[in-house]
Order: sequence, then C-alpha cells, then structure tokens
Amino acid sequence: MPAEYIAMDADVAPVAALIADPARAAMLTALLDGRALAAGELARLAGVSAPTASSHLARLLDGGLVTVVSQGRHRYYRLAGPDVAAVLEVLARVSDRPAVRSLRQSRQARLLREARTCYDHLAGRVGVEIYDALVREGRLLDEEEGARRITDAGAAALAGLGVDVEAARLSRRRFAPGCLDWLERRPHLGGALGAALLERLLDAGWLVRGSARRALRLTEAGRDGLAATLGCKDLSCDTLVTS
Repeated sequence: MPAEYIAMDADVAPVAALIADPARAAMLTALLDGRALAAGELARLAGVSAPTASSHLARLLDGGLVTVVSQGRHRYYRLAGPDVAAVLEVLARVSDRPAVRSLRQSRQARLLREARTCYDHLAGRVGVEIYDALVREGRLLDEEEGARRITDAGAAALAGLGVDVEAARLSRRRFAPGCLDWLERRPHLGGALGAALLERLLDAGWLVRGSARRALRLTEAGRDGLAATLGCKDLSCDTLVTS
C-alpha cells in the first residue's frame, strides 16, 4: 500500500486498543444507555477495583471516548457522543453473543431484545416495529446510499405525538438514519429524530425503564397509542407492563 495512502487514512488502532480491554469494554457498554454513571458504579459493573477503574477511565478520557461531568465532589462519566455509541453497536453486531447461564440472564436477554436504549434512541423489537410502520405507511422513505427522508405525513404523525421534528431537523447530528439493530438485524430509527422520539415516549409513559440496564418496557397505553398513531401492528401483550 502506498505510504501517501496510509498517511491519509484514519488511525483506528489507538481507539481499537482502548475498546479491546475487557474492563474498558464493559464500562463503555454500561454507558450505552446514554446516562452518566459514577466511577464506583462503573468499577462494579466492570468487576475491577476503584483504582483500576480510575486508571481505565483516565485512558478513555484521553482517548476521547468518554466525557466527565463534576457535581460537587462527584464525577460522572458518559459516552462522548453518538459516534462512539455507533462504533460500539457495530462491534456488537459482529461479536458473538455471551452464553446464557442462568434464568436471570435469560430474562435480561429477552427484555433487551424486546426494547432497549441504543445510546439515546429506541432499539429492539419495539424500535424495529416503529421503523417498519413508518416505512409501511409511507412516512419514512429509504433513499439512495442509506439516506432516509421523513415525508410531510410522517412529520405530522410524529408531531402529533409531541415530537419536535423541526428541532431535530436543525440538530447538528444526522437527522433520521436507520440504525441496524444488532439483535433484530433490521433497522430502527436513529439520529436526532430517533432521540427525540424516545424522549417523548418516555415522557408520555408509553415506555418505562426496565429492571435490566438499558432495558425498556412498553406500557398498555404505549401499545395502543403506537397502534393508533403510527400503525404499529406487532407489539404483543407479553412485552407489556401495566400502565
């Protein structure tokens, strides 16, 4: 390969090395729900001591994969942005699934498959069904090179749910990309519009946070509302909690 080509290409090795460590990978995965966590909680989730966690977090900070927010004497860490989350989701798609060794793990896996956060937007079977319904009803158009366009009817339907479509359109991030779901192997709605939709569904109580990290649960009001407003047809009762 010509040297001038190598010089122009991205140097992915340092980032890959940061993610490759099992403890750091566990910390980054824990932050995939978009919320900030304290160093002590990240240490517990990664199964390492507090000093070891601090060392790992310092490296992740230096590498630009996480940011830190200080509140008094406490420091809370979160992913540096949606691009970092996207990298982790892609790695999840090409990685083997961990073996399920207990009923608790089996239940958590089922909950994550049904509905979960993908950084700040909705993934899982519920997220995929919303995406499919938008396409099926002609409200979201798949265009060339993976681009997606919300039609006027789609913008009106989402605005009717209370989603600020124009604010999402003016965001500095991508507006409405399809994000390939690493469990369903089909797209769910990502980007600024996907984030705005998830925020609205949580505010309305149509989704609630589940017992497993990143897991979400659909309420009866959410099932009925999504069917009425977006035409979602395949949200079965075994995914529900009482609203």
